[in-house]
Amino acid sequence: MKLIDPKTASLFVGLAFLFLPNLIALCAQIGSLRPDAKELGIDVGILKSGPRNTITDVKGVRVGHLTLWQGEDIRTGVTAVLPHPGNLFQEKVPAGVYVGNGFGKAVGLTQIEELGNIETPILITNTLSIPAVAEGLIEYTLKLKGNEDVRSVNPVVFEINDGFLNDIRGRYVKREHVLETIDKASEGEAEMGAVGAGTGSHCMGFKGGVGTSSRVLPESMGGYTIGVLLVTNFGGILEINGAPVGRELDKFYLSDKLVPEDEGSCIIVIATDAPLDSRNLKRLAKRAVLGLARAGSFVSNGSGDYAIAFSTHPSLVVAHQPETLTREVQLLYTHHLSPLFLAVVEATEEAVYNSLLKATTVKGIDGHTLEAVPVDKVRDICEKYGVLNLHQKLPPWGKK
Repeated sequence: MKLIDPKTASLFVGLAFLFLPNLIALCAQIGSLRPDAKELGIDVGILKSGPRNTITDVKGVRVGHLTLWQGEDIRTGVTAVLPHPGNLFQEKVPAGVYVGNGFGKAVGLTQIEELGNIETPILITNTLSIPAVAEGLIEYTLKLKGNEDVRSVNPVVFEINDGFLNDIRGRYVKREHVLETIDKASEGEAEMGAVGAGTGSHCMGFKGGVGTSSRVLPESMGGYTIGVLLVTNFGGILEINGAPVGRELDKFYLSDKLVPEDEGSCIIVIATDAPLDSRNLKRLAKRAVLGLARAGSFVSNGSGDYAIAFSTHPSLVVAHQPETLTREVQLLYTHHLSPLFLAVVEATEEAVYNSLLKATTVKGIDGHTLEAVPVDKVRDICEKYGVLNLHQKLPPWGKK
């Protein structure tokens, strides 16, 4: 892939500011010009990716973003992940949550822990917009056909603190934004970078954002798909395939450079079509934090790091009002879980890289600016340490 020249990009931005009134669309266009990890030659792990290399490679999963970008102060949004296109309240899916560090304000986790399933889409927003988004998610659920008699809803909402770039105290995310985000959700390509809940986020000294990736197991191991979508908003020392990128760029936690603090959070959403119950989904979610560590996170004191995993396997769908006393399900033997653990670590690590590479430089409240990670320098550093195009060294089943 031929990378866009920085001067050309700057000219494009300048002209676009003059002629494109919709700054949100502008940012999406600029972000699409930046390469993701694979396009840059960064091959993570040994397993194959899905056809789109996004969480939507898991059949039925949909993703929606709503970005709020107004004036000089509003840099925030909402991101939604829907496990299937039906009425999730009536057809719940098994889920498990792992809390890497509990400095967060998540909603709905205790019921997931108790019952082992989710009954609403999974939404991510900024810290102070949690109540509004939960209200919107409840409203969405109550309005669904078939839910006319519903009197209890467990909305699942996570947050990251985007207050470095966004006027977070303004609480600009409203419940109607939730309905719009869900309505926009699709099974196609999942947009990455400074969009949705990742609009105002930071990551290890650079502009963070939304990232996604997927892995598909060999048929001999079940052929299952694992998809990860995350929002990066945490501190650390960026490493890519082991190359010390953060140190080489002299921009990392505790360096002399002025970078945002380590607080913020990382929210990881994991989807799979493997037949896993809530116990093993929680074990799967636990491994995702290892992917953060491989990318350079140390799960700091002020970072609320959460992972939620769900299965779309049809035999595990939980009817809200079952017509029988028992049901038959298929479950993967615990003995065969290790390849899935590897897959979620690889997909999480690559999703972090994608969140950084696809993000654009953003200026926000009080003139605060977060620079996008410099693509050309990242490529040069990875080449210097010999960590590009590693899939050329894999056996046939592991190649792209």
